[in-house]
Formats: sequence, C-alpha cells, structure tokens
Amino acid sequence: MKYREMEKDALAAELSGLNAKYVSLREAGFKLDLSRGKPGADQLELSMPMFDALGSSDAMLAENGFDCRNYGLLEGIPEARRLMADILEADPEEVLVGGNSSLNLMHDCVSIGFIHGYPGGNGGWHKADKVKFICPAPGYDRHFSIAEHFGFELVAVPMLSGGPDMDAVEQLVRDPAVKGVWCVPKYSNPSGVTFSDETVRRMAGLSPAAGDFRIFWDNAYAVHDLYPEKPDVLLNLPDELKKTGKQDMALIFTSTAKITFPGGGISAMCASPANISWLKKHYSYQTICFDKINMLRHAKFLPDLAAVKEHMKKHAAILAPKFAAVLNTLESELGGLGVASWNSPNGGYFISLDVMDGCAKRVVALCKDAGVTLTGAGATFPYGIDRHDANIRLAPTFATPDEVEKAAELLCLCVRIAAAEKELAGR
Repeated sequence: MKYREMEKDALAAELSGLNAKYVSLREAGFKLDLSRGKPGADQLELSMPMFDALGSSDAMLAENGFDCRNYGLLEGIPEARRLMADILEADPEEVLVGGNSSLNLMHDCVSIGFIHGYPGGNGGWHKADKVKFICPAPGYDRHFSIAEHFGFELVAVPMLSGGPDMDAVEQLVRDPAVKGVWCVPKYSNPSGVTFSDETVRRMAGLSPAAGDFRIFWDNAYAVHDLYPEKPDVLLNLPDELKKTGKQDMALIFTSTAKITFPGGGISAMCASPANISWLKKHYSYQTICFDKINMLRHAKFLPDLAAVKEHMKKHAAILAPKFAAVLNTLESELGGLGVASWNSPNGGYFISLDVMDGCAKRVVALCKDAGVTLTGAGATFPYGIDRHDANIRLAPTFATPDEVEKAAELLCLCVRIAAAEKELAGR
C-alpha cells in the first residue's frame, strides 16, 4: 500500500518498525563508500595484460616510424588517434589524443576559451561582463564545478527522457553571454539517458548568438553498454554538424578511464580542423606532447574497435549483476509504495534515484550514519542545489554484488523512513 494512503496509526507503526530495523543494521558496523563511479578491482584486472604489450626490448615505434620515447606529435600517434576516432565515430584527422584524463582536456578547453576565446568570438570570455553555461540537470557534478571555478553563471535546464529540454536550450542560446552547454550524450551521468536522434539534430542545428559558443560533448560512456546485445545507439554529432555547416560548434571528448585504467588511460577530443588547429596552438605553450608510450601500449592492447567491444563485454559481465542487484532491491523494497522512482539504464555507471521531495538529504544522512556513503544530495545539480531535494546518484560499480545488495537494502530502508517521517509530519 502507498504510504500516503495508510492511516496515521498504521504509518506510525510502520515507522517504528523501520527505525528498529535501522538501529540493528547500524549496529552491525557495515561500511561501504558508493559516492563515486569507480571500476572495481575485478574490472581493473581485465586490462593487466596491457602491461605485456610492450617490453623493454621492443621497438617503441609508432606505425609511422616515430620514436614514442621522444618529444613530438602533439596530436598523438596515428594508431591511437585512429583507435579513439573509432570509439567516437569520427575522422582520425579530427582527433587529438591527450593524457589520462578527459576532464583535464575539458578544463583546458574552458580555460582556453576563458583566456583567449574561440574562433567566431571577440577574444577571451574573461572580457565579458558575464559568461553563462547551460547545465542539464541532474548531470555530472564535475562539469558544473569546472564552470563554477571560472566564475561562470550556471543555468540549469531539465533532463528529459530524450536528453536536455531543447526548447529551453534553444531559447537560452539567444543570449550572447551563453558560451557553452555541458552534455553527456550516451548513458548520461546520472540519469542513464541516451540523447534521442531529435535532440542530437537540434543540438547540431543550434543558432547561438555567441559566435564562440561551444557544445561540450562528453561522450564518456560511448562503448559502456551493460547489455552489449541491445546497446543504446547515439546519433553521430559530427555528421549532423557537417549537415548544418556548424562543425566548429562542438568539442567532443572521451577516454579509456573506464575501459582500461582510470589513472592510466588515454583521453581524446574530436573537433573540427579549425578547432583542432586553434587548440594545438594553445596547447603548444603547455606541453610538447602527451605520453606516447602509453598511447602505443593502448593501441597494441586494443588495436581496433572490434577489440574494444570484446573487451567491454567482459566489463559488462561484471557490471550487469551489480546493477541488477540494486534494481531488484529497489523494486522489491520500494515498488508500489509511492515513495521513490528510478531509472533502469542500459549502460554507463550510475542509477538515478528520485525520492519524495524534501527527503534526499535525510536519506543520504541516514545511510552515512549507518555506514554507507552515497553521493551528496544535490551534487547532480548546479551549485549543489536540488530545489526538490529529491535526486540521489547511485554508483554500484566499485563494490561486489553482495555488498551492493546489502547497501541497497539499507538505502531502501532509509528511503522508507524518510518518506514515512514526511508523511506523518504532514498529517
């Protein structure tokens, strides 16, 4: 029975029983940190053979004969550019391969815009009275924090079932102060949404007032399917931009952070020739080149897209049971109570849980007090402010399936306690 339909005395009795169970679980001393979307140790083991791909006696030569031990090739070695282009469904000549972090590339691109601007604009964004970035929410907290770090105004737009509210985005870009929009287009963090074809086409067709407006297209989960036999399919943004003649409008990012090693992978950005030329010019003052030996190691371990997909099937076999453990527990413990809703993603690293308005902070606090650390309530919104206090990002990837299930049971108990408290307070 839904909590709002229960008699007050029955709901009070329900809460009393829930609190007793909570005290018992808290005293059991269970500890687990599920605050970030990190690969588990079993996933990291999948890429250990990569260290055998290059030995000290091997020639450290790229396919073009370049010695990867030396300076040069700011854009990356050819085989790494091709690998990352295949993941992004892009032209290798429009790809620059970086270090281990795509977030680093995104920060750099914002920094370049802030200091120098981009072609089509009037110089560095710092000259403007105000700079705004569009932030689909719930979304990726680190995107928002980059823009906030530079003093930009964060403008939230709702995430819908097919991606950001494009009516709102199209209206907002009429403001010349709006210089960018953050996007995680496939298996969005945290909602798991893959942008619809219509959303991608409308993104490619934007007519922003700012000539140096850029779409920051973070395709972090391009090949991260939980069910490889039925993956979500994302329409190719570079192709759509070429149709609209607006190739310069997007900067596209990805990395192997959750394919090989989070701290030791390679990242990449895809952009138009004009953007790549502009970025290389500014990068040349920062670095002569990125780690080409690591690029070579990756290219030997994952020589083509087929190898990447086979490798990702192994990840999916590890991750799918963890997601199933959470989703099954949510359904069995919360289904039919009218106190929460959640998504069932086909890929990515997160589950998005919406509890009753005004209850997310209470749920997170209850969980933490009982030993389970979740992402902070509000973290998925600009400035950390969820005006409904309802969304909680769940990251089930790091722990074992048994640990995840145990944590999910505690979470559901806390959701029910918070919901019952709110219902009784309103009676």
